[in-house]
Amino acid sequence: DDSLIGLATRLYRFGSDMETTRFSPSDWKSSNRIQSLTATNRCGASESLRQTSIRLRNETTNRTQWAQSDSEGQLRERHGDVLDVRRALERTLDETEKEIETLSRKRETLEKALQAKEIPSRVVVTCIERREGRRKIDLVRDEVEIQLHKEHEVVESIRGLLQQKIVDAYNQSSVLQEARQQLHLDLTDKYEALAIDTKCIELSNDTEGTGFFRNSTRREKDIVTPETWSSYSNYNIMRAKAEMKASLSLREAADHLISQTSSDLESQRLATDYAFRKRLHQVQQAIDELEWQDKNTSQEIVDTQREADSLMRAIQEKQPPMMVAQTRLENRTERPHVELCLDSAQFKLVDEVGELSEALQSLMRQLDSTRNMLDTLHLTLTRIRDDLDVKRTSFEIDTTCARDRDQLTAPGMREKHLGKD
Repeated sequence: DDSLIGLATRLYRFGSDMETTRFSPSDWKSSNRIQSLTATNRCGASESLRQTSIRLRNETTNRTQWAQSDSEGQLRERHGDVLDVRRALERTLDETEKEIETLSRKRETLEKALQAKEIPSRVVVTCIERREGRRKIDLVRDEVEIQLHKEHEVVESIRGLLQQKIVDAYNQSSVLQEARQQLHLDLTDKYEALAIDTKCIELSNDTEGTGFFRNSTRREKDIVTPETWSSYSNYNIMRAKAEMKASLSLREAADHLISQTSSDLESQRLATDYAFRKRLHQVQQAIDELEWQDKNTSQEIVDTQREADSLMRAIQEKQPPMMVAQTRLENRTERPHVELCLDSAQFKLVDEVGELSEALQSLMRQLDSTRNMLDTLHLTLTRIRDDLDVKRTSFEIDTTCARDRDQLTAPGMREKHLGKD
């Protein structure tokens, strides 16, 4: 090797000074051997380098293809995950929208049921106010008044309960709409994410529009973990389902309330109507009794007046006999001397005057009693007729109230109380 190096040095110098340098045949052979050896070594090194390059190219190609395939597989898997969540969101959104519509219809049913209570409320208040027109002794706190006030309390209580349930339905509808809005926003993001990932999956090495991007591996500051991503959509779905469950409970409670209040109102209506019928029967009996008493009292007044007239005639009829008897006695006082005798005729005339006086006094006393009785009978008749007028007024009032209450049993009224058309 040292000789080769020396030879090479000399050849180099020969290249610099060809004119003066001469080589020996051995140098010439050595030079040829050097060139051959150098070429052989360099070709070997080049071949080794080429083999290394081939292996590197194959390895990097395989890794690149694997990485690209793995990335595409992950994209497809991610696409499937997002698609599953999207479908769950779509189902939940559809169920939420149906529940909102169902709750809206139930709220309308409640509103119709509440509106239907205006009729019984107006009727019961009208009856209470109209019955204030009863007069005197008939202005009594009877069973009808008690039941009317109970009915008013029942109606107002029902209206309050229905109104509160309507407010609850409005509030629940608002909460459902918020949940629906959140689902919609989440679903919109899912659609956009799926579109992006679908586009990424469709990209290939031959796709136009691909390019190099500076710092494409950066992490955005608001990037989230898969767990956060999953829990976000799960929360939206679970929240919507919880609100739908609450809405279902509210609708069931509304159905129960409508049914129960309708039953309570009907029971109270029946109790009030029964009280009216019973009271009308009692008042009619009182009117019948008073009319009978009016007739009897009027007849008694006629008979008593006739008797008073008879007594007056009897008194007047006693006047002539009294005058005759007294005249006889007076005339006999003029008998002369011994003829002025207390004879039997005198005694009889005196007895006659006494009897007539006693009879007149008896008749006068009887006439006074009869006239007093007439005054009493007239007063009684006046009171009877006044009470009869009061009773007839009460009967007319309660009859009008009972007729007004026919509205409560009009065809379709029960359906209205149930919130049906």
